[in-house]
Amino acid sequence: MDEEVHTTLALVHTFPDGDRDFSFYRNPGADMMLREEELDENFLKNTAIFHFGTLSMTDTGVRNATKRAIETAEGGAIISFDPNLRPPLWRSLEEAKAQVAYGLSKCDILKISDNEIQWFTGESNLDAGVSILRSQYDIPLVLLSMGREGSCAYYKDLRIQAAPFLQENTIETTGAGDTFGACCLHYVLEYGLDVLDQQRLTQMLVFANAAASIVTTRKGALRVMPAKEEVERLVAQNSIMDGSCN
Repeated sequence: MDEEVHTTLALVHTFPDGDRDFSFYRNPGADMMLREEELDENFLKNTAIFHFGTLSMTDTGVRNATKRAIETAEGGAIISFDPNLRPPLWRSLEEAKAQVAYGLSKCDILKISDNEIQWFTGESNLDAGVSILRSQYDIPLVLLSMGREGSCAYYKDLRIQAAPFLQENTIETTGAGDTFGACCLHYVLEYGLDVLDQQRLTQMLVFANAAASIVTTRKGALRVMPAKEEVERLVAQNSIMDGSCN
């Protein structure tokens, strides 16, 4: 235990329309204290997927550690990136945009939300925003989460959309994006990144949407993620495996 550096706390205020506002107790927080020399390079060199976001890039020391970890893992691992923009944690949004650009330049899988696409590209049309990213960065798989509009996957020349699982008893959406992303990464671990097709991408999105919807019915975030069997039951009940959109 460190007597001076405490665990960062995130305070989430949910508005009536479901949108959220984040505040943080972090000056500094324990998550800012990781340093390059503390990395387990052997572990990083032998991992299948390395996933990172920008929360570990908001301060110089942990940013350097994050970039060193990426450079160590990228020789053999699939690199996954979620911008997970939280403006209060940044000195400026210009600095945030620079670090997001770095993440985009490194990843094989990008999980990004509709509001993050609009913020980064300045494009209100989501497909156009994704096209801008794909033209600037060589990202094999882009996963776009759109809240009540479901999600899309962009892979090679495919654009696959899956409808959301709307819950009548939604409490809050905190953790839904992380759950969605984790389910997609699980699917990639099973099938790989090179052999995805329309059917597999649809299955991946439907499962991930279902899992994310379950999280919205529970208080909290990561510790309330559902088990695989629970998600499969919800998918079976809804039977919305209806594929691509144009």
